[in-house]
Amino acid sequence: MAIRVAIIGGGCAGITTAFELSRPEHRGKFEVTVYQQGWRLGGKGASGRGPSDRIEEHGLHIWMGFYENAFRLLRECYAELNRDPETSPMPDWQDAFYPDPYVGVMEPTADGGSLPWAAVFPPGQGLPGDPIEDGNPFSVRFYLQRSAELLRVLFEAIQLKQDRAGSPRDADASQTGLTQTAEQLLRMGQLASLGALAQGATVLAGLVGQVSPTSSNLVLRLAEALAGNTRDQIERLTHEDMELKRLWIVLDLLLAGIRGILSYGLLTDPRGFDAIDDFDSREWLRLNGASETALQSGFLSGIYDLVFGYEQGDRRQPSVGAGQGLRGALRMFFGYRGAFFWKMRAGMGDVVFAPFYEVLARRGVRFEFFHRLEHVKMADPASLADGEKGYVEALEFDVQAHLRNPGHYQPLVDVKGLPCWPSEPAWDQLVDGDALRDEGRDFECFWDTRRVSTRRLQVGQDFDFVVLAVGLGAIPHLCSELVDRDPRWRAMVDHVQTIPTQAFQLWMNEDMKDLGWTGPPITVTAFDSTFDTWADMRQLIDAESWPSRGPRACRAIAYFCSALAGHARIPGRDDSTYPARASAQVREDAIRHLDERIHELWPNALRPGGGFRWELLLDPAGATGEKRFDTQFWTANVNPSDRYVLALPGSWRYRISPLDESYDNLTLAGDGTACGFIEGCVEAAVISGRLAAHALSLSPPLAEIVGFDHP
Repeated sequence: MAIRVAIIGGGCAGITTAFELSRPEHRGKFEVTVYQQGWRLGGKGASGRGPSDRIEEHGLHIWMGFYENAFRLLRECYAELNRDPETSPMPDWQDAFYPDPYVGVMEPTADGGSLPWAAVFPPGQGLPGDPIEDGNPFSVRFYLQRSAELLRVLFEAIQLKQDRAGSPRDADASQTGLTQTAEQLLRMGQLASLGALAQGATVLAGLVGQVSPTSSNLVLRLAEALAGNTRDQIERLTHEDMELKRLWIVLDLLLAGIRGILSYGLLTDPRGFDAIDDFDSREWLRLNGASETALQSGFLSGIYDLVFGYEQGDRRQPSVGAGQGLRGALRMFFGYRGAFFWKMRAGMGDVVFAPFYEVLARRGVRFEFFHRLEHVKMADPASLADGEKGYVEALEFDVQAHLRNPGHYQPLVDVKGLPCWPSEPAWDQLVDGDALRDEGRDFECFWDTRRVSTRRLQVGQDFDFVVLAVGLGAIPHLCSELVDRDPRWRAMVDHVQTIPTQAFQLWMNEDMKDLGWTGPPITVTAFDSTFDTWADMRQLIDAESWPSRGPRACRAIAYFCSALAGHARIPGRDDSTYPARASAQVREDAIRHLDERIHELWPNALRPGGGFRWELLLDPAGATGEKRFDTQFWTANVNPSDRYVLALPGSWRYRISPLDESYDNLTLAGDGTACGFIEGCVEAAVISGRLAAHALSLSPPLAEIVGFDHP
């Protein structure tokens, strides 16, 4: 008899678990059902199609080039989907994603403004998801060696820029030669020129690949000498040369990281990066010699922005654990393949969750939409036999809508030949759908508690095992018994903080060049403003249904996102006006951002007297002034399941692993778990989903879960 698995939540982690458990090689061992609130899959990555088939996202969804697990499963999904290239606009994953090497941060200026600092990252070897054949590229030693190699490249770039004669002589490739050269450089104080610094970096790169307990002191001494001399040699060159200043900032942070890895013994500590995670990232870099200029740079601020790293969502409280901050930055810069970023040619719902839905449905996975979980009922501890583990006795749902054709909801719509999720339910497939629509039912809103019935699933009758793949913010509400009884669950919800995020999207009638952005499409972060991140998403114009000519033709699409301040606490469900208040705040913040700061990116977007040119926004109704903004899209992601999970210092120890065996028939999955990459992102959720599948089936093998390096 098949093992009945109830997966709660259709985000990245839940869908990954379903994909792994429904593989043909399991031969039907698992009967999988996904229970989903509302009408669409995706969780924090859900998207929909609105007016003119425009793509409406929860936020800015760009995949990183180191997302090995996510790309591996996505590539398998597209291969199995086997779309007809003659009829499908996206038959292959490389039709759905394209490499994006352009990255930028906003660098503060003396007058309180900021200027973009853009870079082009060279292609990484191979493609994300390719087999990894040459050892583990996610080890501390690998990162250390790559950091030292980058030091050498940067020193030589500075030397070339200064037009100094000669080049650093090559160091002996043997361990003996490297050691002798390092000792000579240190003993004779020869790190006094840019050429010698580059030579020292070359020697360091060779030594870190072979560093051992007996040689680590020499390597640390060389790194410290490089750091001290770097500041002496370069600081004086950067007062009026912004390019040199930026190179120095990267060098300074690299050297601080190298010194820290060596001095804190991370090469041999079995805890790996977690050994330093009680520190904040800036605090740890400061302890290891990073300058205040580097610590306050846009380069480092961008690392915080990327992970919404602000306690309680407040930009005045930046906080990211040093272990995860270092792990994430090193994977990002040294682990990417193909390209630094990979952008989607449609919405994440269209290019990720629709293909997974189609493949899983073909495999026989059942989807129960419009099922809002309200309570995870645990067995009474008094009823357990000696030594018997606790278990889930029942799952209690509110059914939000009944289907006209029970069990056969068709969730996808066709947009230019591409199956997509709409931005609202298919009301005509619901019993009394017109009435539900007219009542304003919001099936995805935590504070809309309306229902048409209830449903209770019983262990042994309806399910055998539960995968709870919901956002961590929802756990206190759904699992009150577990939180009350189990100190570990209580510690998890008390110490692993979640915050809401905000986003808005613009569709405009002038292109980016007209607005003053003359560079290529780019993603820019570290904007010291309410919205810290902007992405040029012009590639989506063709995926939507805009006229090709005339005043309603779309020429540019821009996405903005950031943490949402002032909403750390989740209000009670009786506060029904809360979502509207939060949404109004996002609208106000967006309008202020456009009026006061957007000129730093788009200098031609302002009126002569100041303020944003609202006529740029496409508005079929023809409103004037800032009222045109009301036809754009914005969102306050305040629902408990939509809240972002922070990687605050020390919080990793309170996370619970999908491999935890405390309960007989329950595991957690999601980017809030102890999955070895404790950062809110697609890759963490996919790793966690694969671990949850392993907990049930011992498949995939842990060795095949790329980058899973948690003890």
